[in-house]
Amino acid sequence: MKPRQTKSKLRVIPLGGLGEIGKNMTVFEYDEDIVIIDCGLAFPGDEMLGIDLVIPDVTYLMKNLEKIKGIVITHGHEDHIGGLPYILRDINVPVYGTRLTMGLVENKLREHNLMNTTTRHPVSQGDTIKLGNSFKVEFITSNHSIADSVMLSIWTPVGTIVHTGDFKIDYTPIQGAPVDLHRLAELGKKGVLALMADSTNSERPGYTQSERMVGSTLTSIFTTYKDKRIMVATFASNVDRVQQIINAAAEANRKVSVMGRSMVSVVKIASELGYLDIPKNTLIDVNELKRYTDEQVVIIMTGSQGEPMAALSRMSKSEHKQVEIKPGDVVILSATPIPGNEKTVSTVINDLAQKGAVVIKDDTHVSGHAAQEELKLIHTLIKPKYFIPVHGEYRHLQKHAELAVSMGMPKENITIMSIGDVLELGRNACKIVGTVPSGQVLVDGLGVGDVGNIVLRDRKHLSQDGLLIAVMTLDGAGQAVAGPDIISRGFVYVREAEDLMDQARSIVRKALDRCERESITDWMQIKTIVKDDLRDFVWQKTKRSPMVLPIIMEI
Repeated sequence: MKPRQTKSKLRVIPLGGLGEIGKNMTVFEYDEDIVIIDCGLAFPGDEMLGIDLVIPDVTYLMKNLEKIKGIVITHGHEDHIGGLPYILRDINVPVYGTRLTMGLVENKLREHNLMNTTTRHPVSQGDTIKLGNSFKVEFITSNHSIADSVMLSIWTPVGTIVHTGDFKIDYTPIQGAPVDLHRLAELGKKGVLALMADSTNSERPGYTQSERMVGSTLTSIFTTYKDKRIMVATFASNVDRVQQIINAAAEANRKVSVMGRSMVSVVKIASELGYLDIPKNTLIDVNELKRYTDEQVVIIMTGSQGEPMAALSRMSKSEHKQVEIKPGDVVILSATPIPGNEKTVSTVINDLAQKGAVVIKDDTHVSGHAAQEELKLIHTLIKPKYFIPVHGEYRHLQKHAELAVSMGMPKENITIMSIGDVLELGRNACKIVGTVPSGQVLVDGLGVGDVGNIVLRDRKHLSQDGLLIAVMTLDGAGQAVAGPDIISRGFVYVREAEDLMDQARSIVRKALDRCERESITDWMQIKTIVKDDLRDFVWQKTKRSPMVLPIIMEI
C-alpha cells in the first residue's frame, strides 16, 4: 500500500525505553489518531528507597485521550506490559497482542480488577489490524526469549515504519517459527520510510546463540549431577527456558516442582494456552517434594536476579518454609544479572556456597537480543530511508547508529532520540521538533505518582542520618507549658547519649524562651527557630545532620 499525498507529518514520541533499560513505550500520532506501542515498567534503582516499580509519565496522553485508538504490545515481558494495569486506569483503550502476550496481560488485569473494564483483542502472528483512519499495524513473526513475540510493520499516510520490538534471529526456536525474514525482505523491497530497532546488544559482535544451546547444557548438567537435587532459577516469563528445563527433567526421569508466585502463574497460563508441553505426571506440588529422593526432583524457581523476596534468595538465607538448601544441592542460575543487580546476585551465590551448594552459571543462559551481525541482516533486508535506534541505554543507541553508518546509511538520516522528544517524519524529512512532558512515575504500594523527588530525598536523608523529633506543649499565647521532649530514631541510641539529649532539650528550651521574649507567637516561625538551633547544635556536637522535626501541641 502506497503512502497517500499528504501535507501532515507523522509524530513519533518515545515515553520510555531510550537511554534506559525498561519501561518501553512509544507513541505514534497522525492528525486525530494516536497508537501506543508497548506499555512497560522499569525496576527501581538503589537510590529509589522503598519504590516498587517505575512507569512512564503519560501526561501527554492524558491531554489527548480522545485521539488514542489502542495499545499494541510486542511481547509479554514486564518491561513491555508491566505498566498496563496502572496506565489503563486513566487511559482506558483497547489492547492488542498475541495469545500468550494477552494471557500474561489478562493475569495482570485480574490482579488489579480491570478485566471487566478493559477491551482486549488477541491477534495472531501475520495478522493486520486497522487503528483509526491513519494506521494499519501488521504483526510479523519474531524470536525473543519469550514465545509469541512480534515485530510491527506500521503503515501510515507518510510511509511504512518497521518497529522490531525486542528480538533476536533464532533459526531453531523452541516455540513457533523463526523470524519471518521473508516478510521483512518484502517490506524492504516495497520501501520502508523508517526503522526503529532493538539496540540492547548492539555492542556485542557476532551472533546471539540459539535458545537450544541452553537445552544441551542443561542435559549435560543433569547427567553430571544425576544423584543430586537440582534447582534452576530463571525469569518466570522465559517460557522457552522453562520448557527446556522440563524437557531435561523428563529425560532424566525427574519430577518438576515450580516455586515463586510469578513462576507458578506463568507456567499455568503458558500450559493452558499450549505454549508449554509438560509430560503427564511430571509436575508435582511443592508439598509433595518430601515424598521423593534428591535424584528424583528438579525445582524451577524465581530469584535469578537476587530479588530479596524471591524463592532462591529466601532459601539462601534459610527463610523458605518448604525447602532448605543442604550440602551437595546443585543450583543453576539460568540468567545473567541485569545491570545494577550484580551485587545482590553475588550475595545470593555466596550464601548458597556457604550452605554447601554447587552453583552453576556458565553457559546456562543465552540472550534474547540480537547481536551486531543479526542487526546488520535486518538493516540489509529492510533498507530504511531513516533509522531510529531504540531500546537501550545511550551507549547502545550510539553503537547501533555507528553500525548503521558502517553499512552505508547517511549520518544525517539517523536520529538518536531521548524520551519526551517529538520526532516529525515526512517522506523527505526526519527531525526532532520539540518535547512533551516525560520521565518516570514512581509506584509505591498502592500509590501511583504520590512519591516524588522530595519524598525520595527525605527517605535518603532519613536512611543516612536518622530523625530527631522535638515535642513541645504551648498555650494559646505561645508560652511553653510542658516539654520539650526529644525523641531519636536512627540518630543516636538515647540511653547511651543521655547527656546529648539533655543538652538538646536545653537548646530547645532556650529557643522557646527567646521566642517568648521577642513576642513570637506564629507557630511556623517558632518551629523554624527551634529546628535551626537544634540542627546547628547537633552538627557542632556530632558532625551529623539528622532530619529535625519540631512538633507543637496546644492546650
